[in-house]
Amino acid sequence: MSVKEKQQRVCSLFTHLTSISRTAVPLADRDPRLHGIGKLAQGELFSCFHEKGLAEATKLYETLYAAKDFEDFINLAKQARSFANEGLFVYAASVAILHRDDCRGVTVPPIQEIFPDRFVPSETISLALKEVTNHPDKDIEVEIESTGNILDPEYKMSYFREDVGTNAHHWHWHIVYPATWRPEVMGKLKDRKGELFYYMHQQMCARYDCERLSNGMRRMIPFHNFEEELEGYSAHLTSLVSGLQYASRPEGFRLHDLKDVDVQDMIRWRERILEAIDLGFVEDESHQQIKLTEDNGIDILGSIVESSYESKNKLFYGSLHNWGHVMMANITDPDGRFNENPGVMSDTSTSLRDPIFYRYHRFIDNIFQDYKQTLKPYDKAQLDFPGVQVVNVTVNAKVPNLVTTFMKTDDLELTHGIDFGTTKSVKVKYQHLDHEPFTFNISVDNQSGGAKQATVRIFLGPKYDELGNRLDPEHQRTLCIELDKFQVELAAGKNAITRDHKLSSVTVSETHTFKQLLAGEGVSENTTEFCSCGWPEHMLIPRGSHKGSEFDLFVILTDYEQDAVGGEASGVCVDAISYCGAKDQKYPDKKPMGFPFDRVITADTVAEFLTPNMSCTDVKIKHVI
Repeated sequence: MSVKEKQQRVCSLFTHLTSISRTAVPLADRDPRLHGIGKLAQGELFSCFHEKGLAEATKLYETLYAAKDFEDFINLAKQARSFANEGLFVYAASVAILHRDDCRGVTVPPIQEIFPDRFVPSETISLALKEVTNHPDKDIEVEIESTGNILDPEYKMSYFREDVGTNAHHWHWHIVYPATWRPEVMGKLKDRKGELFYYMHQQMCARYDCERLSNGMRRMIPFHNFEEELEGYSAHLTSLVSGLQYASRPEGFRLHDLKDVDVQDMIRWRERILEAIDLGFVEDESHQQIKLTEDNGIDILGSIVESSYESKNKLFYGSLHNWGHVMMANITDPDGRFNENPGVMSDTSTSLRDPIFYRYHRFIDNIFQDYKQTLKPYDKAQLDFPGVQVVNVTVNAKVPNLVTTFMKTDDLELTHGIDFGTTKSVKVKYQHLDHEPFTFNISVDNQSGGAKQATVRIFLGPKYDELGNRLDPEHQRTLCIELDKFQVELAAGKNAITRDHKLSSVTVSETHTFKQLLAGEGVSENTTEFCSCGWPEHMLIPRGSHKGSEFDLFVILTDYEQDAVGGEASGVCVDAISYCGAKDQKYPDKKPMGFPFDRVITADTVAEFLTPNMSCTDVKIKHVI
């Protein structure tokens, strides 16, 4: 069977799930391998943060992954689709497809087309339905509805929080790195999974704060007190599988105990994790001490904080990250007495819409930063690349070192996710941030005496805080966004390196739509981005301001021989390696993620921090209307 045929059969699994018929396969006729699936009722919102739903999803994706061949997999998946919870099925089937060897080259359809109701306000979907009813013989395109106004100061950030691509990225990341991934069952190891959990979310927080500064707002105040009153939020989303709205959160609500977890549990888990950081070790379930070393400390802590399968002692250290999401999602109906849908924080494809997501993740990140502060700052020898000097760096756009951003119109097809009873196209038109094309031009002098393999790392950090004060390197480092990381060969003497922004190691440049996948576009055994994991290319850099926001562009060259892990990443899913790693292969960089901004910087000025193999260039980002 060709990959194109497999792709078409896979796409059929994900079509019209919001209006799936409830005539499920009778219990007696079900494949015995699917025993235990169906506990979470259809129509309920599945959350991969909630342990009970996640346990069922894990059983399903392990069962689908273990199917003896592609035909067996499809038959099992079709059967599960008829009675499993809709969101749980999509999560589990997606994990299985991403990792089955016989699905190599097959792409999971975009989540925004499978469940458009998670991305498009209910008012807009209602408007589309009316237009289809009035014009059944025409293609329909409706404008997306606004979800708030300027009375809410956080509304300024709605274009970022509600971006379709960023929310889809978060969903995809959590299917590439399931919390419950068991290497002994799946036969594949997720290298540095805990550290990736830390780093991807840390970068998301840095990106969000840079966006806030671009909008003239103060950096976010981290969530820090389990008794504090939270800001309000309304997502304007309605789940089409149940007809229930995602719960809104009125201002002033506090976290409450749930049936499965208490607020006091959360406080206790945080204290235990902080104590482990202070002591320099964690205790496993056998009370054996495991040191938090420079090499593995952040990976161990990432697994404990997320509470993934790799957590060293889940009973003791708990599930701080996951239950935090669930608590905040159920804040208006903690004991379930009103049978409400939870809020958007319950779901990886919607949680980025809520301002509390970023404040909560800054709180989580501050725990990781506490650990990073226990490590020795990098000395000059660790930062230097002897004989290699960065002479000059230019961002080559229409105007050198000035990148312009703008709002771009795009559309989202609804008909694969919602059955409108028409064969015509039904689309939603919306706007997202974008930027002009640019390249990095880097001049390097290699006086090391011969050719050298180098790793080039590019970061962007804001120069000034919200009050216009120059940020010192220590306060700037947690706001630095990784823009790219790549390998290059340096000849002896002078070198000119040119790098297109579209090749960035953090972004996925395009999403293959249902229509393209069904037509076989981009479908190949050798595709390099079928997992679709990566930050959206249009959101690579912050918005900037109308006057032009000033940023520092850092370029650092390091010795690739010291960075290489051996058996370098190749083949599939190596498009956005900085955030997503190389799927089922070793993370292709020995250095800590975020190097050299992952540790405390004691230098008072940027000039004092830099070594000859590093440079800092003034760059402006200007937003035009």
